Amino acid sequence: MTERSTDSELNARPPEAGSPSQGESLPRRGCLLGIDYGTKRVGVSVSDVFQKLASPLHNYQRVSRTADEEFFRRLAAEYKVAGFVVGLPLHMNGDESQLSLEARTYGAWLQAITKLPITFQDERLTSAQAELLLQAGNFTETQRKARIDKLAAHVLLQDWLNLRQNQAKIES
Repeated sequence: MTERSTDSELNARPPEAGSPSQGESLPRRGCLLGIDYGTKRVGVSVSDVFQKLASPLHNYQRVSRTADEEFFRRLAAEYKVAGFVVGLPLHMNGDESQLSLEARTYGAWLQAITKLPITFQDERLTSAQAELLLQAGNFTETQRKARIDKLAAHVLLQDWLNLRQNQAKIES
């Protein structure tokens, strides 16, 4: 029987809240992966190399620590990934939760196994946005469930890309 990896097993120390500054550690060119963390499934999206557009990529069913490491290392190599944007589940008032800590730990684990930089993106309401998009597409409940995580990852990565582009416009 294969044991599914748990966050306590990931052996990585999560970054402190608020550090590093949002996205400063990520290069401005190269594909980024958006990660919608879940205890059973992880939604994955990918950006183009110019970091303008995000696309849904995978709903990854967590299997075991070894299989999970292999999956993300292979994905990082295949897409020549420059970094990760990991969704940070916050309470509606902006406070962090236990799930936020788990997402931070997962992000630190991704960074440790791939040696790539990470940043976090507020993911409040991304699943709700994804669900609305799927409902508008007239998908059945089964079809929506099969797509929701990767679409939530798409929404959070696109939000991050838009924020970064807007910030660059303000700074120039």
